[in-house]
Formats: sequence, C-alpha cells, structure tokens
Amino acid sequence: MIKSDNRKTQLDAFLAKCLEEQPFSYQAITSDASFRQYYRVITDSKNLILMDSPVELIDNRPFVGLQQDFAEAGLVVPQVIAKNLELGFILLSDLGAEHLADRLSLDSRISEYKTVLDLLPQIASIAPSQWMKPYDKEFIRLEITIFKEWLLERWLGIELSREYSRFWHELETVLVDIMLEQPQVTMHRDFHSRNIMKTSSGWALIDFQDAVQGPISYDAVSLLKDCYFTLPKDEFEQLLKYNYELMSKQEMMESMSFEKYCYYFHLTGLQRHLKASGIFCRLFLRDNKKGYLQNILPTLSYVYDVCTQYEQFQWLATWLDNEIIPLIKLKLEPQL
Repeated sequence: MIKSDNRKTQLDAFLAKCLEEQPFSYQAITSDASFRQYYRVITDSKNLILMDSPVELIDNRPFVGLQQDFAEAGLVVPQVIAKNLELGFILLSDLGAEHLADRLSLDSRISEYKTVLDLLPQIASIAPSQWMKPYDKEFIRLEITIFKEWLLERWLGIELSREYSRFWHELETVLVDIMLEQPQVTMHRDFHSRNIMKTSSGWALIDFQDAVQGPISYDAVSLLKDCYFTLPKDEFEQLLKYNYELMSKQEMMESMSFEKYCYYFHLTGLQRHLKASGIFCRLFLRDNKKGYLQNILPTLSYVYDVCTQYEQFQWLATWLDNEIIPLIKLKLEPQL
C-alpha cells in the first residue's frame, strides 16, 4: 500500500515518464524484510517491477552498483530499466513469480539445489566493490548483538546475568574469529529460497544489495540451513558435501579438509541464525511485521543443534531448552 497521497503522485509521475505516457496499472506484490515495497507494473506490452525504496531510510546506490557487478559476472539479476535515486524509485525487469521456495516439494529438489549451489563459485569470484560495506570484526559482532537486544531483552524481557554476560562475550569472540579466519570471498549474504527465482534464463538472484566480502561458507549456510525451509538430514549432508567439493574444485578452499569446512559451516550458521532470529523479533517490534514470528523457532532449532555438538556452547543449548524456547512458545501463542 502506498503510504501517502504525495508518494502516490510521485510514483505515478515517475512511471508516466518512464513508460512514455502509455497506459499502465500497478499492484503491490510484496515487501521484503526492510522498508522497501514492490509493485508489479502492467502495460499493454510487458510487465515490470517497481521498487519503492524511501531514501530517508535506505541508501539505494548499493543496489544499482551491485546489480551491475552481479550482471557483469554473468549472473541473472533484474535489469535496471529506469531509476530516480533522489526519490527512491527503481524500475526493474520482471523475473516472474516463481521462487526456489515454491519448488521445494517437487521431486527435482536435490538437482535444483545443486544447480543453485553451482552459482556460488561465480558469486564468490566477483571482485570487491566500492558498494560492499566492510564485513569486519565490529560488524560481525554487531549482527550477533541483534539476538541479545531484540529477542532476549526487548521481546522476552531477559537481562543477562554476570555469568551469562561472560559466556556471551566469549561466544561473540569465537564466532568473529571463526568467520574472519575462513577464506574471504564475495557473498550474496541472503542466499536463500525466497531470493532465488526460476526464470527462462536460469536461476536469478534478487535482494543482493547487501553483498560483501566474507566467509566462504556463509552463502551455503543461508541456502542449506534456510530459515524458511528445513532440509531432511540426508539431503542436507549430500548437498553440503556437494558444495564443499564444488568450491574445492574451483580452488577456493585453500586445501581445507571437509571436516574443517563443516566446523566453519556450523559456527558460521550459529552466527547467522542468532542474527536472523533477532531480526525476526525486530521486524515485529519495530516494524509491525508479525509474519516472520513463525520463523523464529525453526531458526533457533539450528542454533540448538549446533550448540549441542560443541561443549563450549552447551550453556546456550541448555539455556535455549530450559528458558528461552519455552518463553518464546508462550509469547507466540496469542500472535500466531
């Protein structure tokens, strides 16, 4: 829904100019986990996608710059048809409406996952860009803090004891080190089933504007430990092995063993899923988007599983099992 009459007037004028006054209509299709809103623009000859991205909330230059970087690498991404960065309007080619998420019940799931994983060496090989923010120690730690601030403190009302504060600091330190000591490559950073689309030109990528140089396992974690879909264990293990062998053949693993890669993969996932579960709470509390609440428990199940595998994180597994998850279930009852 367009938020004001003035915004609608601006949007109409932008489209009229871009489409050279030909008749058009548009309808809202979705918003993502940000302040953006998307519309499908319908004309007599073709459909397009309008991204309404308010400049007072979002810097849209990285989207445009990284779109060019990804396209030049041979990846399928939406084409930028027209833009007005002062107003925050970007008109894109329409990639259709079928995401990988819509195909996960098909018998072709494993083969399709493999073709999607085949994109990772291509993404990883994209040269560092001026549009990529530093993914450094401070930023990685800040991401982990989202869980503590938004899920524990703001949503559940939990204040960390002195002992748990010490544990938490140690956890942050370990995860930051693990992510920085891996081979650093370009990563999409939100490479999951809702951001990968099936098109006539192959698998296409959307929501790439947060791409950075970071740990080699990160995008594989995003896909194979998707917050919106849980792979059966046997399929997960098969695909993780496939991912490792693929990246090794491309000489991106720096002679890393599969066992070492699994260690990096699991702990990178721990960082990502702590962040994601905190973001789902932030979307609810700050942005009034309660649709993501249903993804908190599946996401934390990944956290719990990893913590039970490593003695140094057993305290978090116990805390999740005894206090945090029961409190979340109580909070979710009136919301879902």
